Parts: sequence; structure tokens; C-alpha cells
Amino acid sequence: MRVSRLHDPFLRGQLAIAALFLSLGFQYATWAARIPAVKSDLDLTAAEVGVLLMAAGVGAAVSFPVVAWLMRRLGARRLALLSQSGLALLLLALAAAPNYPVALLVMCVDGVLVGCLNVAMNAQGAALEARHERNTMAKLHATFSAGSLLAALLASGMTAATGSVAAHFGVAAVLLAVLGASARTGLLDDEARADPTVPAERTEKRPGRRRWTVPSRPALWMCCAMVFGTVAEGAMNDWSALYLKDVAEASAELAPLGIAVVSGMMVVARLFADGWRARWGDGRVVLLGSAVAGSGLAVALVSGGVAPALAGFACMGLGIAAVTPCVYAAAARQGSDALTLVAAMGTTGLLAGPPLIGFIAGASNLTWGMGAVAASAVAVSLCSTRIRWSPEPVVTEEPSHA
Repeated sequence: MRVSRLHDPFLRGQLAIAALFLSLGFQYATWAARIPAVKSDLDLTAAEVGVLLMAAGVGAAVSFPVVAWLMRRLGARRLALLSQSGLALLLLALAAAPNYPVALLVMCVDGVLVGCLNVAMNAQGAALEARHERNTMAKLHATFSAGSLLAALLASGMTAATGSVAAHFGVAAVLLAVLGASARTGLLDDEARADPTVPAERTEKRPGRRRWTVPSRPALWMCCAMVFGTVAEGAMNDWSALYLKDVAEASAELAPLGIAVVSGMMVVARLFADGWRARWGDGRVVLLGSAVAGSGLAVALVSGGVAPALAGFACMGLGIAAVTPCVYAAAARQGSDALTLVAAMGTTGLLAGPPLIGFIAGASNLTWGMGAVAASAVAVSLCSTRIRWSPEPVVTEEPSHA
């Protein structure tokens, strides 16, 4: 007789952690969707908007020491719940910001809290996998994209109903509060505030306050893989439409399909990637996936044209989708310090990738810039051969119980 799915501890934990991933995608896309309204309300120039967006990225990128300390002090469960609640309140603070300096401060704090939640929720996901020996990280990352989609739909509806940013962000904050409440009972407990991703026998040998340790060589390779992976992911979102319009000479109606193809393939791939991880292992999924991403985009750039470009973008979305879930899972097995560092490097890649591609495109042309994106995906493949992956694949199917 099978245990009811409602009482399955794995499913309960999976849904709770998914609520955190959904929250992060939803909160980010909510304020991003109303940047034009914020620009108008605060009478900002285009340059000031750029600095405002940069403030969130900088806050996340420099949050590493703060997040590492908070993870040791609070544990993943408490840090996840506190940072998720804080992100909901920051939406209200951004809506109420009276001037540009306050808005900058709000966005900087937002970036720090994003760093906190990013590390804590991935630590929870990795701990869930380890405890139940079942893969779920890729599906959890898919819910992040689902949160962004939900926020876009809400933003469209609220913009049609009212021009008030405060009303929109108020509704969004309530939804985030509901998600936080739903996650509270299902998250994994931190035993004695120890790192939930470190085996008990390792913590028993190190009594007292645990200090930050120098990252291992495999952890540094994980940082490199994460940087290159997020450079490719972020650049595709920012430059694919412009490539279709200016280089492939697509129509104005077809140009936005670049982002849709990449994002759609990433969501689909992440829904299936846990099964691939179980069958072939994380290392092989990252190695082959990033190779497909890089080579597929490279062939499309050489071929030219709209159809090859869309096919290359599909290869990129399909191949790069599993990189961050797998690298996060591997980093979590190294401990919270490694996970925090890898997460910070991921944010750095997302922040530095689009400007870097723009610099290359300005010095030559956008085809060479997109070629750098393909090269970044290939670099992930090379880095993956130096990472210490999980020794054996784990199952994803729900076990039966007598």
C-alpha cells in the first residue's frame, strides 16, 4: 500500500522549497516589470535607471561575507524565511521611496536579501535531495521561471486596472506573504544550526563556532562553471532579440521570439532534467548540455538567418538549463561557504555578462558578441571535468511502501 502523497515528507519539502524559488522569481520580475513607472514617478534619467538596476546586482554580488555569516548563525531554514519576508517588505519600500537615493538604498538591500534567499533555498533543496536520495533541484529552478511568468501576468493585469505602483506592489507583497506561510511548515529543520548540507560525522569533529574556510579546488572550478553558465544565460536574455533584429534581419514581430525560445526551452528542460540527472549523473548532464548549447549556437551564428538563429537559441536554452541546478547541488555538498561563494559568482556572471557581450559587440559586431556566449557555454563544459560531482545518480521516482 502506497503512502498518501499528502503525507510524503519528500513532496511536502519539495513544495515548501518550491514556494521559495517561486517567491524569488516572482519578486524580481514584479519590480523589474514596473521600472518604467518607477522611472516616471521619481523623474529618473536612463542613466539613473541603469545605476538603479546595477545597485541590486552589486548588493547581491558583495553579499557573500554577510550571507556566509548568516548561514552559520541562523541556518538555511530561518535565513530563507526571514529573507523571503524581507523581500516582500522591500517591494512596499520601493513603492514608497520618496527620492532616488532612497530607491538606490532599497535596491541595494534587495540585492543582499536576494543573495540570502538564493543560498538558503538552494541549501534546502540540496539537503532535501541528500535526505531522500531523490533529485529535485532542476524542478525547483523551473519554479523560479514560473514565478517570473506569474509576476509578468500580474503586472499586466494591474497595469491595466490601475497605474498605481503602490497598489500593484501591495498585492504582490500579500501573495509573497502567502507563499512564505505555505513554505514555513515544510522546510527542513537545521539540526543544532549546523550546515544542513554537511554530513553529521564532519560536524562532530569540529565542535564550537565554525569559521570560514578557504574554498577547495573543486569549489573554485564550480565558481568558474557558474560564472560562465550565468554569463551565457543572462546574455541570451538581453541580446537575443537584438541579434535577431539587427543581424538576422528578423521582423519586429519575430524579434521577441528569441527570448521566448530560450526561456521556454529552459523551463521545459528543467522539468525533465532531474530524470536526466538520475540516469546519467550531474557531471555528464552538465558536460553534454553545455557542449550542445555552445556548439548549437556556434553553428547557428555561422549559418546566419532567422531559422538557424532560433534553432541555436533553442539549443542554448536546452543545454544550459541544468547547469545552475547541478552546480548548486555540487557546491552544497561542499558546505555552506562553498555554496555561498558559488551563488555570489553566479550573480557576478549575470551582472557582468550582458555588458561584456555589449563591449565585444561594440569593438567588433554582435555576431562576435554572441560567439563569446557560445564560448562561455563551451567553457562550462571544460570546467565540468574538474568538478567533484555526486558519485552516483540518485532516483527521482517516488518509492513504494508496503
